[in-house]
Amino acid sequence: MTSTPDTIVLVHGFWVTPRSWEHWITHYEQKGFRVLAPGYPGFEVEVEVEALNADPDIITALTVPAIIEHLEAVIRPLPRPPIIMGHSAGGAFTQILLDHGLGASAVVLNSAPTEGVRAVPFSQVKSTLPVLRSPANRHKAIGLTLDEWKYAFTNTFSDEESQALYERYHIPANGGILWGSVLANFQPGHQDTWVDYHNENRAPLLFVSGSEDHIMPPAVQRSNVKHYKSNTVTEHVQYDGYAHLLPAQKGWEEIADFALDWALRHAR
Repeated sequence: MTSTPDTIVLVHGFWVTPRSWEHWITHYEQKGFRVLAPGYPGFEVEVEVEALNADPDIITALTVPAIIEHLEAVIRPLPRPPIIMGHSAGGAFTQILLDHGLGASAVVLNSAPTEGVRAVPFSQVKSTLPVLRSPANRHKAIGLTLDEWKYAFTNTFSDEESQALYERYHIPANGGILWGSVLANFQPGHQDTWVDYHNENRAPLLFVSGSEDHIMPPAVQRSNVKHYKSNTVTEHVQYDGYAHLLPAQKGWEEIADFALDWALRHAR
C-alpha cells in the first residue's frame, strides 16, 4: 500500500546554502506541501550566508558521511517517504540517500556525479579550478570571486542578477570533498560518493540538466544515468538556456512544476 508524499526535502549544493531554494520552498508550500531544506551539519547558524562567509571553519570540517548522516536524521523520522530534490552536489547526496532506501521518488538538478562517472567536460575543469589548482586546498574552504561565480553558476544571467545572487547566496566550499570526488575514480574500494547502480529497491530518479551549465554540464548527467543498471525508473530531461543556478533562473516555476509532477507520478 502506498500513500502520496506530503513532504518535499530540498538538498542544496556547494558554494550555496538552503537559502538558494527560497523560491521553491514558497512555491511548494503554496501547493500544500511540507517543505524541508536542511543545511549541512553546522549550517544552522543565524544569518547563514553572512555568518558562514565570516567564519568558514564549519565548512572546512565537513565530510560526505557527516552530511549524509545529517540528512538521513531529517528524513528517517518522517511518517511518509518524501520526495527528495537535490541541486548540484545535493544531487549526488540525493542519489546516495535513495541508494540507502530513503525517498518515494527523487529529482536531481544539474547533479554532481556519483562515483564511477568519468565525464569531465572542459567547462567543469575551468569552473572547479579555484579549488583544484592546488592540493593544499583539500584542507581549506574555498570561495569564488564574482567572475568565477558568474562563469560557474550564472553565465546566462545579467551582470546585475549575477552580482545580487552572489551577494545573497555565495559561501566558500569544502576543498577536501571536491578533491575527494575527483580522486574517487582512481582509488581502490568504495569512496564517499559510491552508490549501487544495480539497486533494484531504489526509488525512481529524474535527472534535470540545464543546457548552458558550465560546472555540471548535461554530459555529466547523461553519463551518470547510463551507469544505472537496475530496472528502477531513471530518466533524464534537458532544459535549454539554463545555467547551473537553475533554481533561481527566470522560468524556474515551469521546471519546479514539472519536477513535482514527475515525482508524484513515479512515487512509490
